[in-house]
Amino acid sequence: MSKIDLASAVGWEDEDKPVSWNQRDILIYAVGIGAKKDDFAFINELDKSWAPFPTYPVVLPFKGESQDVVDFRKLMTGGKAAPGLPKFDPNRGVHGSQSIEILKPIPAVSGRGWKLKKRIVAVSENKSGIVVENEVLLVDPRGTPYARLHSASFNLGAKATGTNFSKRIGGAPQGTPPPKDRAPDWVVRDQTTPEQAVVYRLSGDYNELHINPAIGAATGFGGVILHGLATFGFAARAIVNAVGGGDPNSLRLFGVRFTAPVRPGDALETAIWEIGPAKAKGHEGETEVAFVTKNVATGKVCLGAGVAYVKKAEKSKL
Repeated sequence: MSKIDLASAVGWEDEDKPVSWNQRDILIYAVGIGAKKDDFAFINELDKSWAPFPTYPVVLPFKGESQDVVDFRKLMTGGKAAPGLPKFDPNRGVHGSQSIEILKPIPAVSGRGWKLKKRIVAVSENKSGIVVENEVLLVDPRGTPYARLHSASFNLGAKATGTNFSKRIGGAPQGTPPPKDRAPDWVVRDQTTPEQAVVYRLSGDYNELHINPAIGAATGFGGVILHGLATFGFAARAIVNAVGGGDPNSLRLFGVRFTAPVRPGDALETAIWEIGPAKAKGHEGETEVAFVTKNVATGKVCLGAGVAYVKKAEKSKL
């Protein structure tokens, strides 16, 4: 085991991970994030408005190149370890946040040679544990980037120095908090199904927490919970429909913080505020929106600190 030195982990680059997908994978993902029978731009590959849903690349770190079931436990415990980090307990790791920036629309079929290039861009420690932030770039066989993903994992109870520590060389774009002095510009209510996690897992995340009630009970959730990235997709769909007029290519950036669990079958409500023109470089002509998604069943916010950049439609779809 390497010496624990959190600073040395920042900037570390993992081995490239080969990935691939086909049209069927894209369609299964759309159903996994709740696409409805009339969401033709998401579910009907023969419709002239159809395109791959833009958040699809978030499943690729799980799926890789596989067209079969992925061994989730092996995925989580295998691979090359970053230097300087202590050994983390996989049962005490929490997916804290996720964002995706769409640099180019992905093709319906990847073909061979696509890769994920991953590096650690930030590490911090406090009295509760250690947070590791990753940046993952999806590139085609020529090295052209198509999407940039940022994620943060919070490792509860992990210790290194025992004192507060933070080092950062990058990170996800930060949005403007929702205004407190006005109502949202759009509110979208949606319904997950009792089988939602059963469908979503087919996109590559086969964590038993999302299908085996005994695992959910043992980890303190009281049963099965929905994948956080499925809820992530529900909210992205809400914004594409409400703000982007139902055009999958309207969404250019999307990020959230995971704040509370959702059970398959729970209703979701996404409140969206228009902030104004996106200010980030490369996003000229796009509109920034802030949002929160609430679990209607519990009344708790399940996705917080939501930010999205959208090519706003002249007439939005609800």
